[in-house]
This record gives sequence, C-alpha cells and structure tokens, in this order.
Amino acid sequence: MTPIDLHCHSTVSDGMKAPRDVVRMAHARGCQLFALTDHDDTRGLADAEDEARQLGMPFINGVEISVSWGKHTLHIVGLGFDRENEALQAGLAGVRAGRWERAERMAAELEKKARITGVLAGAQNYAENPEMISRAHFARYLVEIGLCKDVKSVFKHYLARGKPGYVDHEWASLHEAVGWIRGAGGVAVLAHPARYELGNETLRVLLIEFKRMGGEAIEVLSGCHSIADTARFGRVAQEYGYLASAGTDYHATGEGARDPGLNGDLPMDCEPVWTRWLSPLNQLTE
Repeated sequence: MTPIDLHCHSTVSDGMKAPRDVVRMAHARGCQLFALTDHDDTRGLADAEDEARQLGMPFINGVEISVSWGKHTLHIVGLGFDRENEALQAGLAGVRAGRWERAERMAAELEKKARITGVLAGAQNYAENPEMISRAHFARYLVEIGLCKDVKSVFKHYLARGKPGYVDHEWASLHEAVGWIRGAGGVAVLAHPARYELGNETLRVLLIEFKRMGGEAIEVLSGCHSIADTARFGRVAQEYGYLASAGTDYHATGEGARDPGLNGDLPMDCEPVWTRWLSPLNQLTE
C-alpha cells in the first residue's frame, strides 16, 4: 500500500469529521503525505496543517473545485498552493455563493416530484456551514428518515442526473479553476475520472483541453475506482503525459471504499505527483 492520501474531506465541506480528526485518522494508518481537499473551501487547512505538524506528518494544502464543463460536472483538485492567494480565494468564494440557491432548488424539486418535505432543514443539520450545503448533506438526511439504506442509494434514486432531487447548476469553468490553482503556485489534478462516465472521445477531448490549460495530473488511485479503473487510468496518464495522483476521497466511515491514509499501488511506469513534495519516492516506508 502507498502511504499517501491527497484527497480527503472534513466538516468544512461535506465530510463528517473535523479537519484535525481526519488528519489523526490518516496518521494512525501510517500516512506519510496528506492533503485536506474540501470542496471549494480552504478554511480547514490551518487546523489540518497544525495537527499534521504536531504529529510529524508531511502536509500540503489542498482543495477540490467544482467545475462545469459542457453538460458535465467535474472536480479539479488543487495541491500545494498558497492558500492566501487572493485570486484563488475570490474564485472559491464565488463558487460557494451558489450552493445555498442550489440547495433551495433541490429541496423544492424533492417536495414537488417525490413529496418529501422538510429536506432543506434536515440537510442543514448535517452541514457545519450553510454556505457549504451539498448533496451529501441531503443524502444523509434522507437516510436518517429511512428513505434509503445508505448514501449511495440516495444518490442513485434521488440525487443523480434525471432523478427527482437533481438540479443543473453552473459552477466554475475549467479554465477558471486551473487558472486559480496555477496562479497560486499549485498543481491541478483531475479528480476520480472514472466517476464521470465519459465516452472515449469525450474523455480524449477533456484530457487534451485540461493539459492545454495547465492541468498536470489525474487521480489514478481513488476510493471510488475499481482495480480495472486504476489500470485504465494508469495507462491514460502515461499516454497523455500526466502525473498520477492518489486519494481516498474520504468523507465518512462507511460511506466510501476506505478510511483516510492509505491507497493501493500505482500501476508500473506511472510518475507520482507527490514527488513534487516528497522525493525520492523510495524514502516512503510501509
């Protein structure tokens, strides 16, 4: 196993653990390089970095930016940037500003199409910051009231495209997200590419466009990737000249493939993105 985790969430966005608690979980599993990557928000980074420093675990700044690309919603992870960068922070604030309006529309659609009432208030109970309310908070509430057995089932039946609670929303553009990250000195990473279910030609166009804009890496290892996905995107990274990243995409224990801290092994011949911050790779110990 690779003791690297460059994609994790806390209560600052849609995770269930505070930033310090997520860091402690990763450290307990032997993690040797960690990034907290909350959605569109960096307010947990100071606490996470302080906790990692006390534990002696290398830490880099992270964020996961919501992006609209044509008809698709993508996530771009930024790593190793200056979190005080004014353009980055202004951009993230703009993305966050639309979340509450989207949440109101989602609640209205669920009431209209599925006759489910009180969802917005229920979802708020799971959101530490109303500005960051997300589909995950809605899903946890719908599990609480017994509509589905788990969060994954809620997304499948209520919150995915074409389902009663789904609403279209315009996030940042791909150009903006990559520009904010690079302008702050960071590395732009295409998160969990298998999740987007893009056809081969659409994926090719995305990878070419992302590279042209300055994207440098894709997540080859992800908590939502199967073994076959990992092998496929390892080949993709090599073919298109991308660095390979790894992240559990941890939100809450029981909601994902694994807890924070460890990922599987990269496919052979992939160049790890983390050599930017932790080199040489063979210094890592399991």
